[in-house]
Amino acid sequence: NERRMEKNPGSIKTKWNFPNCCGAIDGKHCQIKRPDNSCSEFYNYKGTYSIILFALVDADYRFVFIDVGSNGRVNDGALFRNSTLNSAMENNLLNWPDHSVIIGDDAFPLRNTLLKPYSKVNLTLKQKIFNYRLSRARRVSENAFGILAQRFRVFGRPIELKVSTIDLVIRSACYLHNWLRMTSSNYISMGCVDYEDLDTGTFHEGQWRAERNLGLAPVRNIASNNYSTSAAHLRDQYADYFSGAGSVPWQLKAIGID
Repeated sequence: NERRMEKNPGSIKTKWNFPNCCGAIDGKHCQIKRPDNSCSEFYNYKGTYSIILFALVDADYRFVFIDVGSNGRVNDGALFRNSTLNSAMENNLLNWPDHSVIIGDDAFPLRNTLLKPYSKVNLTLKQKIFNYRLSRARRVSENAFGILAQRFRVFGRPIELKVSTIDLVIRSACYLHNWLRMTSSNYISMGCVDYEDLDTGTFHEGQWRAERNLGLAPVRNIASNNYSTSAAHLRDQYADYFSGAGSVPWQLKAIGID
């Protein structure tokens, strides 16, 4: 069946022009001091020790799902596969509207409910436009993590606590982030997050990106290339929509085509 491009669920559709999207997923390393009696369990590919914060973020930069505590050796795809979010999606327990999707980077599996970029070379124009539109919407997760690390300086250095306590610290920071996002108009100020000039297609980085010492490092991206025919067809439908009825005026400039 052809999937309709609904006008809801709301926020990412209206703010980021991505129909049916409920949020963007990503994972970050939270650097910790080497736990006692730990050898390689929390040792990550960047040569530090960490536990991982995996999250689903909405269009208002709020964490609507978090999973804390996986050790630093895990990659993005495995994080999602082992998460309660994945289990809830597979068992239709989230009470989302019909045809809802989430979005992620190339590390995640392509599914009927999870869209990721086209990863092959020699992309068509439609595929390049799709990748841009997905990347544009997915910035909400990158910016949410960036603001979290900028506002809560506990992430700026290795956290020297027991792992169980570190879990509580990270969860508390996420809860406070959400509360401040909903109650304080000054929590995210102008220029703090990424934005685009829609007349020129020019991308401007948020201020948090200039702070290179922020302690939430990307999780290793190991691409997952297994997907069903129906999932590939759904992504193609989105690509057709973004190049047709759902196009936005600045998208060609954004991908370098005048």
